[in-house]
Amino acid sequence: MPLSRLNEEQYNAATSDFKYNLIIASAGTGKTSTIVGRIAHLLSKGIEPSEILLLTFTNKAAAEMVERLAQFFGDEIAQKIDAGTFHAVSYRWLKKYDKKIVLKQQRELKTLFRSVFEKRSFQNIDAEVQPYGGNYLYDMYSFYQNTELENNFEDWIKDSFAEHELFALIYADVVDEFETLKKEYGFVNFNDLLLHFRELCSHYDLGYKEILIDEYQDTNALQGTLVDAMNPPSLFCVGDYDQSIYAFNGADITIIGSFNKKFPDAVVHTLTKNYRSSPPILSLATKVIEHNERIYPKQLEVTRQGSFPPPKLLGYEELFEQYHAIAMKIRESQTPHEEIAVIFRNNSTADGIEVGLRELDIACKRKGGTSFFDSKEVKAVLDIFTLLVNEADMMSFIHVFEYARGIGSAMAKELYLGLKFSGAGSMLTGLYAPDEHIRNPFEKRKLNHQLGLFDEFLELGAVGKFAKLGFEDKFMKNPVLKHPKLTKDSATFLHNFYLLFRDIKGMSEPKAVVKKIYTSEVFKYIADILSSKRAQLKDGTIDEKQKTESLVKIQRKMMLLEELSSPYKEHSRFLNAMILGSSDLTQGEGVNLLSVHASKGLEYKEVYVIDMMDGRFPNRKLMQRGGSLDEERRLFYVAVTRAKDILYLSYTKYDKMKKMNFIASQFLYEAGMVPKDEAYRALIQKEQDKKDEEN
Repeated sequence: MPLSRLNEEQYNAATSDFKYNLIIASAGTGKTSTIVGRIAHLLSKGIEPSEILLLTFTNKAAAEMVERLAQFFGDEIAQKIDAGTFHAVSYRWLKKYDKKIVLKQQRELKTLFRSVFEKRSFQNIDAEVQPYGGNYLYDMYSFYQNTELENNFEDWIKDSFAEHELFALIYADVVDEFETLKKEYGFVNFNDLLLHFRELCSHYDLGYKEILIDEYQDTNALQGTLVDAMNPPSLFCVGDYDQSIYAFNGADITIIGSFNKKFPDAVVHTLTKNYRSSPPILSLATKVIEHNERIYPKQLEVTRQGSFPPPKLLGYEELFEQYHAIAMKIRESQTPHEEIAVIFRNNSTADGIEVGLRELDIACKRKGGTSFFDSKEVKAVLDIFTLLVNEADMMSFIHVFEYARGIGSAMAKELYLGLKFSGAGSMLTGLYAPDEHIRNPFEKRKLNHQLGLFDEFLELGAVGKFAKLGFEDKFMKNPVLKHPKLTKDSATFLHNFYLLFRDIKGMSEPKAVVKKIYTSEVFKYIADILSSKRAQLKDGTIDEKQKTESLVKIQRKMMLLEELSSPYKEHSRFLNAMILGSSDLTQGEGVNLLSVHASKGLEYKEVYVIDMMDGRFPNRKLMQRGGSLDEERRLFYVAVTRAKDILYLSYTKYDKMKKMNFIASQFLYEAGMVPKDEAYRALIQKEQDKKDEEN
C-alpha cells in the first residue's frame, strides 16, 4: 500500500487529522509519494473517490498520480478521483451547468480583442508616451485578471502605469466591449474558466471532502480566490517556496508564505529527507539558497549513501570555447545521453551547445525556448540556400520575400510566377536572362464574379519610377519590375536578391555561400526587421540598445551556422543535414537541452548548468524588469537540484562577439566555488546600494 512506503515525515503528513495542512516538500523529498499516500489515507477512511479533488499544474502530473493509485486500488476507483489542472477541472464543472460555452484559444480571442481595439482612436490625446498595442493590452489584461483582486481595470492601469492614465478609460472601454462580445457568443478563455467557476462555487456545494494542491508555491491570486470560494472542509497543499519561479506569470509566493497566518489552526509539515541528489550536490544547493530569506525553517537530510564526485566548476577563456568543450565532454561521458541534461537560463545560451552537439552528431532534444534551427534568422538563410539548390522551391522564395516592405505572401507568389514565366519555367533564368519578347509577365486573369474574384492588375506599373535607385542596367530591363504594386523599397529588395544570387550561384563551398548570404544586403535587411521587432517596447518605440544586442545575437547564430557548414563540400548534403538532420537531432532521444523553467520536476544523472556569469545567471536585465535576485537564486536552486550524481557548473571569461569581459556569477561565489574577491565585493555593494535606494 502507498502508506507503507512512506518515511516517518511523509507518513505523518499523509495521515494528518488537521483540517489545513501545508507540506513543505523540497526538491527530491518525495512529494508525489506523499500526495498519493494522502489520497490512499482518505480512501481508507471511507471518503469516496469523487469527494477528492487533486489540483496540479499539468494534466500529466495528475495522470501520473492517478495511475499510481490505480496500481493499488484499481482503475475503477482511481478514475473517479477528480484530478487535473485548475483550468481542466473548472471546464469540466462549467460544462455540466452550461453546455453552450465555447472554449477559445488565446490567438483566436486576441484577434477578436484587436478587432475591438483597432476601432479606437488615440490621435487627439496629447500624451508623452505612445498607447499600448492591441496584443500587448490583451496580455496585460490577462495578467490583471490573474493577479488583481480589488481594483477595476481602469484604476489598475492608473495605479500601476501612471504614464498611461490618459488612455486608461479607452483601455477599459475596449475590455468592456470585448467582454460583451465574448458573452454574446458564449466564448471563454482560460482566465474565464477560473472566474466563472469561482462564481459557480459561491452558489453550489461541490461535495469535495478534501482538496489537494500540488506545486502550491506557483498559485496566483485568482487561483487562490478560487480555492477560497470552494471552501473545502479540508485542504492539503504541497509546495516549496525555494522553487517558486513563475512570478513573471503571476505566481504569488506570499500565498504559500502566509498559509499559517490565513489558517491559524493549520499545521506545517516539512519533508527533509532528500532521495535524489548526492550529498555534495545538495550541500552546494543549500549553501546558495540559504542566502534567501527563510519563510519556513528547514534543513535537508541526505539519504543516499556511497562515494560521489563533488560538483565541478568548468572555466573557459571564451564563450564559443565553452560550448565546444562541453559538447566534447558529453561525447566522452559514460552516462547514457538520455540521462544527461544541459540547463540554461537564457535561450541564446543553448544555441552554442545545440550546434556543438550537432557537429559531433550527438542527438539532442530541446525544451524551453526556440531551437537554433527553428529561429527565423537561421530559417531565412536556409531558405535562400534552398533556392540555390532548388530554384523550384516557391515556398522558400515566398518566405524570403515576405520580409520585404510592401510584399506579402500573395505578391511574393506573383513575383515568383512572373520570374518563372519570363524565364521559360526557370525563376533564376527569369531573374538574369528573361525572354525579351515577354512584355507583360502578369497577364490579366479571368474574372469570376460568382466566386468574387476580380482582376487587381488594371494597368502595368511604370519602370521609370526606379530610374534613380542605381539598379544595374540589365536588371532595369526585367519585365517583372512592371508589377503594379512594386514600390521602391520592394524593388530594392528584389535588386539586392538579384545581386546576391549573381555572387553565390557559382560558389562550390557551402561555408562560403553561408557567409555571403549573411553578409548580404538582403540578410542585413531581414536581420534589421527581426531585431527591430524584438526590441519593440510596449509603447511601439524601438529600444536601440536592445536592438543592437539582438543584432549581436543574430550575428552569433550566423557564425555558428557557418561553423556547421565547414565540414561539407556539397550544397545538397549541407542543406539536407540542416533541414532534415536538425529535425532528427532535436526530437526523440538524446541529450536534454532545457531552460531552467522547463527542467522543473525532472531529474538526470549528469547535469551541466552553463553560462554561470554575472549578468547571464543571475539575469540582471530580467531583474530590472520586475524580477529579483531572490527569484534568480531560486532558479539556480531548481537547476542544480535536477542533478542526481554528477554536476558541472561552467562559465567563461570573454565574449569575442560583444568584446565583453565577464565575472563569475554571484551564485558561484555563494557556493564557495570561486574565492570571494574584489569583483564579488563590488557585486554585493551594488546590491546593497540598490536596496538602500528602494528603501
